[in-house]
Amino acid sequence: MNLKGAWGIALGSATQRQKNLRYSRTDDAKPNIPVPKIWRVGRGRHLELANSGHIMAIINVTPDSFSDGGLHRSLELAVAHGLACVREGAAILDVGGESTRPGGAPVSAAEEQDRVLPVIERLTKETDALISVDTYRAETARLAMAAGAHIINDVHGLQREPAIASVAAATGAGLCIMHTGRGREGEIIDDVIADQHAFFKVSLAIAEAAGVASEAIVLDPGFGFAKDSDHNLQIVARFAELTEIGFPWLVGASRKRFIGAATGREIAADRDIGTAATTAILRLAGAAIFRVHNVAANRDALGIADALIRVHAEETLQ
Repeated sequence: MNLKGAWGIALGSATQRQKNLRYSRTDDAKPNIPVPKIWRVGRGRHLELANSGHIMAIINVTPDSFSDGGLHRSLELAVAHGLACVREGAAILDVGGESTRPGGAPVSAAEEQDRVLPVIERLTKETDALISVDTYRAETARLAMAAGAHIINDVHGLQREPAIASVAAATGAGLCIMHTGRGREGEIIDDVIADQHAFFKVSLAIAEAAGVASEAIVLDPGFGFAKDSDHNLQIVARFAELTEIGFPWLVGASRKRFIGAATGREIAADRDIGTAATTAILRLAGAAIFRVHNVAANRDALGIADALIRVHAEETLQ
């Protein structure tokens, strides 16, 4: 099977596992158009995923996140940043109270809740944007939904606290299930796509058993979570294979180390151009939602990618 990717880059192997990339013929350089899909989230809301990509803005209410730790730690700063992101084009605000960077200091459930719940309560009063809580804890998710959130974003893919799936089902929350290699070091499959499939088989079984509706689920390949630069780039190059799982995809590559390795940018905040390029590539490969720090730059990147998708769609109708 020939994997068609962004701007004519395709895998040069019939097995789809060859690491060397080649430029494909012009007739192969067509974007992977996302299957029409509605993402149903809490409070009777939904997000249309078929016609354009969407930005999820990162609202870190933390002192130690890898890129912007401490910048939006107070209630007023976090809310102001969230509202600014909406003005720049974010459809979703993802509020997190615990850093997930490698070596990040763990926080208690109470501290996490003290950080995120006031921000969620204020944002729901001041914007119509969808509000997401970035947590793996079932109780934090429950309280966040009660405070007005629409989405639960679990970076442990329901596998650290499976009860979070029941919270999502009971509240009707949109549920983002992220792949991770953390805590799985002895069981990770060498082939990055095969490992994604194996991980999500477990996570989706947890969601189904809890009664989570399939239309409430999006998946995230977990860029940077116990993955080296080569693994991350393989996921980008082979992303269209992931779309065959049958769920919409959210990606969080923003300012990650593999972008720095590819561009030579050692400082995380200097990686926004590389992030925007990755956003455009992954949009053309089938991703729908993009979790980012710099909303404006990635909104522009999506604008270009979506324009190409529309052109291709029009050509196929002729």
